[in-house]
Amino acid sequence: MRTAIALAVLMGSAGSAQLPADEAAIQGYSLRNAAGMTVRFLDYGATITAINVPDRAGRTANVVLGYGSAAEYRAKNVKNRFGATIGRYAGRIANARFSLDGQTYRLTPNSGVHALHGGAAPGLDTRRWHVRRFREGAIDAATLTLLSPDADQGFPGELTVTITYRLLPDNALRIDYAARTTRPTVLNLTNHSYFNLAGHGSVTAQRLRIAATRWVETDSDGIPTGRLAPVAHTPLDFRTEHAIGERINHKGPPMSGPGGYNHAWAVAPAMRASPRPVLWMRDPASGRTLRVDTTEPSVQLYTGDYIDGLDVDAKGRPIRPRDGIAIEPQGLADAPNRPSFPSTRLNPGQEFRSTTIYRFGADGRS
Repeated sequence: MRTAIALAVLMGSAGSAQLPADEAAIQGYSLRNAAGMTVRFLDYGATITAINVPDRAGRTANVVLGYGSAAEYRAKNVKNRFGATIGRYAGRIANARFSLDGQTYRLTPNSGVHALHGGAAPGLDTRRWHVRRFREGAIDAATLTLLSPDADQGFPGELTVTITYRLLPDNALRIDYAARTTRPTVLNLTNHSYFNLAGHGSVTAQRLRIAATRWVETDSDGIPTGRLAPVAHTPLDFRTEHAIGERINHKGPPMSGPGGYNHAWAVAPAMRASPRPVLWMRDPASGRTLRVDTTEPSVQLYTGDYIDGLDVDAKGRPIRPRDGIAIEPQGLADAPNRPSFPSTRLNPGQEFRSTTIYRFGADGRS
């Protein structure tokens, strides 16, 4: 068993946004803590639209990429999935098919002949989730629930998914995932927020450390070869902190496509029972820091090099490649076709559980 946008409206005292009439089907919500941090999200795709955190001088900025209105998320977010919940299966599945108990399941390809994030069929990032707000002492929280029917996106089993967002007093956003199925299935959930600790501009000067000695080797289509290759002597070696842009323009393997990072690091041999620190990021200019704790066995990073630059954020600024870095703790891509990988199978009677915590802070270093 596997264990910031400011909407173009004001948030009411209950945390629910009053949206314009043409966006009435989508609702926005806010979580706040006493330290000045705010997290905003939509019931559409369980999408995180803003994470506002202070810098070393106490100045607050939104540190995730996104659009300026709910209508834009509905119309455009399938391109980049800013802040969206990804499922049923995050990452690629080779040839858009997998076998389970002797039966082959076929998905709809959307990355050449392969399926990315579950394939071309609408995924969990385009659904309306039921939201329940609650408090646990000083913790502002919300639970989002969705019923995904049997054969949704081609995956077997009626799936009940629950995501809980908790904004902790120490400026940490905790995300807990849970799911149950009526038939044996495979499942890989993550959040697709792109982080920029400066709030705007390129992330290449921001610094990164990853607790991983191996990465998930892939072919030219981004499909895992089955090998967990050493990061040593490659541009993927972040065992010691250095700037994201220091090796990002390396030519040749393991870099591919338009360039930049779009790779997964193996941070644990299997799903863990409790979250542990796996990644550290900081912006020397603002002092903002981010530590990611997770129960997941891998972290996919993507510097957005496929972003087309045609969209703008809530302040009207163009969103360009490398303006953010997606940090996606998850199971391994193509695990249903790779018996050597940690299993992503979920059986009836079991409960999938996963936790990721994004811990924000600020330091005095430059």
